[in-house]
Amino acid sequence: MLRALYSGISGLKVHQTKMDVIGNNIANVNTVGFKSSQVTFSDVLYQTSSYASGPNEDTGRAGVNPKQIGLGANFASVKTTMDSTGGSQRTDNPFDLMIEGDGFFIVNNGVQNLFTKAGSFTLDANGTLCTSSGYNVMGWQVDPTNPTSIKADTVSPLHIMSAENLYSEPEATKNVNFTGNIDSADTDLAGSGRVTNFTFFDNLGQSYTVQMLVKQNTETGSLVKSEYTVAITDVLDSNGQSVFSVAEKDEAGNVTYKESAITEVNLGDATFAVAGIDEITGKPVLTGTAPVLTFNASTGKMVKIGDEEGVKNLTFSLNVAGENPFREIDVDFSALTMYANSGKTTIEGNKGDREGIGKGRTAGNMSGVTIDNSGKIFGVYDNGVSKLLGQVVIARFANNSGLEAVGNSVFAETQNSGEFDGIGEDITLSGGKFNVGVLESSNVDLASEFTEMITTQRGFQANSRIITVSDTLLEELINLKR
Repeated sequence: MLRALYSGISGLKVHQTKMDVIGNNIANVNTVGFKSSQVTFSDVLYQTSSYASGPNEDTGRAGVNPKQIGLGANFASVKTTMDSTGGSQRTDNPFDLMIEGDGFFIVNNGVQNLFTKAGSFTLDANGTLCTSSGYNVMGWQVDPTNPTSIKADTVSPLHIMSAENLYSEPEATKNVNFTGNIDSADTDLAGSGRVTNFTFFDNLGQSYTVQMLVKQNTETGSLVKSEYTVAITDVLDSNGQSVFSVAEKDEAGNVTYKESAITEVNLGDATFAVAGIDEITGKPVLTGTAPVLTFNASTGKMVKIGDEEGVKNLTFSLNVAGENPFREIDVDFSALTMYANSGKTTIEGNKGDREGIGKGRTAGNMSGVTIDNSGKIFGVYDNGVSKLLGQVVIARFANNSGLEAVGNSVFAETQNSGEFDGIGEDITLSGGKFNVGVLESSNVDLASEFTEMITTQRGFQANSRIITVSDTLLEELINLKR
């Protein structure tokens, strides 16, 4: 009877422990990335009153099974259901990630790397990607030798909005192309000419406008209808001031202009030099022999520009003494035509070549951050650039259930989970992906937990009855003396 009492006590203990686990599961039913736990019991050692014996052919006796009395229940294990994925909770937060597939996010508490399924991330004051508990999210950095590629190396904190990532570098314009039509019936072409412009960026990202004048070519007093000169008349900065002049202010505050350090501009082999500066307006006078655009008078197609047959591109450059922020620009005239258009000429200069390559850009300020399904983080800038900033990676273990929960929705590796190599892996290598703007909810199944709660309660009640009945039997035994 004493054995029954102690068996009942062990049953109470294990069922009480199971209720503790169920309570924790239900308490975390809305915890992001929470993984529920399951309790298993095992029986305790048995007291053997009679051992087993085999059949005896000499005596003809049959075999006898052992006679054993169990000593109650024991708490065997608490298994975390790591492989069961919780539901998807849409947040539309660009820093919220859900792992589709196996693996864990890697975070660091300043002492060690830890692992979590909770992808609710944010940025701290230093622009570092982190969890709400202040753990740094770990990942891979951009390859210093190739800014468009990620270097798979030991994981480190992702400083998304560090000082160097808050802007994107400018890029000088490399190509310009002209489109449109020159109509030989346009009377302005034979007179003052038609003005056309193109804009470009220098190495510092400053914007400039080149003013050009297109006129019909004059030979020995007659107009050649299929030839047109292209002359540069000025180059203006972003404030509309000519780069060929600089302002000077006298003691009375009067402003006059004089020549700047830029005295020449080239278009192909043609050089336009500053012949003078208007002291009041700063407008330069440029002199030089303008290149000639030649068209086929029969087809209206462009034939060449300049003297060399088949050449339809010229190089634009500004001559500056000392350090020159301007780079040479390839100017393509090949798309121009000479069709009848009711006497109207329409010419337009465009940054970039005919495929849009080589436009250049200003320096850009960060306007947003995006993360793609592979975990690559991109900065979006107001100059149209998208810049790679890093990549969120995952850790995978041979035995996910062997990880140790240490609170704050994170786990630590153990000897039975497998070892983290310090590098991690790209989530796409295992066929997975990140679901951006979505969080993984708790995988607690309330229906299952309530069912377990009922069976646990009944088990506890039944074991308490064992103690009650055993006590009654002992009482009857004691009463035999009376």
